[in-house]
Amino acid sequence: MVKKGKAMCYIEKYINPFTDFGFKKIFGDEENTELLKSLINDILGLEGNKKIKNIIFKNGELLPDSPNDRKAIFDLYCEDERGSNFIVELQKVYQEHFQSRALYYATFPIQEQAIRGAWDFSLTPIYFIGLLNFEVERFKDTPEYLHHGQILDIKTKKVVYDKLNMVYVEIPKFKKDNKEQFNHLEWWIYVFQNLNKMTDIPKELEGDIIEKAFEKAEFIKLPKEEQDKYHRNLKIYRDLINSYKTAHKTGLTEGIEQGIKQRNQEIAKNLLKASMSIEFIMETIGLSIDEIERLDRI
Repeated sequence: MVKKGKAMCYIEKYINPFTDFGFKKIFGDEENTELLKSLINDILGLEGNKKIKNIIFKNGELLPDSPNDRKAIFDLYCEDERGSNFIVELQKVYQEHFQSRALYYATFPIQEQAIRGAWDFSLTPIYFIGLLNFEVERFKDTPEYLHHGQILDIKTKKVVYDKLNMVYVEIPKFKKDNKEQFNHLEWWIYVFQNLNKMTDIPKELEGDIIEKAFEKAEFIKLPKEEQDKYHRNLKIYRDLINSYKTAHKTGLTEGIEQGIKQRNQEIAKNLLKASMSIEFIMETIGLSIDEIERLDRI
């Protein structure tokens, strides 16, 4: 039980990693990147001397060349010791054009490498990693939850270009229940699915790097201001999930998209009334600054 004002409310022992706050609390620590490195290494299957050893966080808000174009705000954006760029995005609910948005996001680190002056168009690898809390329509007929795409020759299936990598993890597809057969990535997925429902660290993870995720995620150890921020973020996450479920019951794709959009606007209006900053609303809801400013004038 957690006391809040005069009321008492229940909160799980560990924060929900599908909230923006929870995801960044666990993986977005610029002073300790061990958890993020472990997650990326496992997703990409990097072993031995191919493993990422160092990560430097970069500005997660990238501006386009033209002021009329859309900017990009990434959940996490970082670079390793080899110069490879990683965009790590947590997608909480279904989005019809998610893959198109992912590709659009991947163009920003490409443009960022366009050094002014003499440049021979040499690019370092770019990885867009999407952690998805839904199943992608394109992959509905395959049981695999991990997908790694590069540019291929459609006839020979050989890689034409390997510097642009689109990686998706369909978290709901993981349904293995025999923990003895889990590989390390599957333990990460299991933690994503169950962290906020757990009361103890699984004995199999004692001494493992993943154990540190539980330490970071323990709600009672958060400073008061972070507890309050998590509560607000958790409400937004639940509203998004409820909006999707409500729209999904109609059975109409357009209804899903429109329902989520309308609910996002309602949440943004309430946050504006609560004097939340535009930056905070952009970060938590995903609306653009223009959309938020229009709502503020209504």
